[in-house]
Amino acid sequence: MPLPDRLRALVVDDEPLARKNLVILLRADPEIQVSECGSGADAISQIRANRPDVLFIDVQMPECGGFDVLEMLGGDVPPAIVFVTAYDQYALRAFEAGALDYLLKPFDDARFERALVRAKQKIEAVRALPAVSQTVDRIAIKHSGGVLFVKPDAIDWIEAADYYVCLHVGAKTHLLRRSMAELEKELDQGVFCRIHRSAIVNMRRVKSLSVNAQGDYEVVLEDATHLRLSRRHRQRLQDRLGLR
Repeated sequence: MPLPDRLRALVVDDEPLARKNLVILLRADPEIQVSECGSGADAISQIRANRPDVLFIDVQMPECGGFDVLEMLGGDVPPAIVFVTAYDQYALRAFEAGALDYLLKPFDDARFERALVRAKQKIEAVRALPAVSQTVDRIAIKHSGGVLFVKPDAIDWIEAADYYVCLHVGAKTHLLRRSMAELEKELDQGVFCRIHRSAIVNMRRVKSLSVNAQGDYEVVLEDATHLRLSRRHRQRLQDRLGLR
């Protein structure tokens, strides 16, 4: 089934030749409208402004690589993400971050076409979903042969754990087979905030910010849990807390 509108693709790579090759392949498809940029910082701005359907992004780029881009975007990540890289050691991390595919350079046209077909199928499925609010009022977790429902407001913080995320709810923890990026999309962005690549906090549980012996900032929760605050997310958290 053809897509009802042209699929919006964004190519992000700091190497002009690699970027050009992907753009040429994408422009050969009449169903695709393609744009490009050469840095992770520009990618973040373009994604937030133009909302592409599929992102083809390099892993390693100066200052802001592919994983950094996804971390900074939080719930604004495109529906379909394809990593394009010459390094195979990042494949596991890519899929943990919610990637749809992982193109290892050099790849041939047939391999690229398979990735593109998967992206089209993903976008078609997303567009077919009813227009409802993305935020959820409960999270279903398989538990002791049944299903346990956890309300997002009850979550203190969320931790990345390989293929899973770990929900910290009071003294209890619950494992959920989801990626951080995927779950973050469904959380209320007015309540939850990413503070690190592997941590999201419930803003209502934040008691204070502190600096540890190494000079790193930490988020202190009401139950005295200390969580590392990455430099990339510090300003956003401070703004959310009303700090100037």
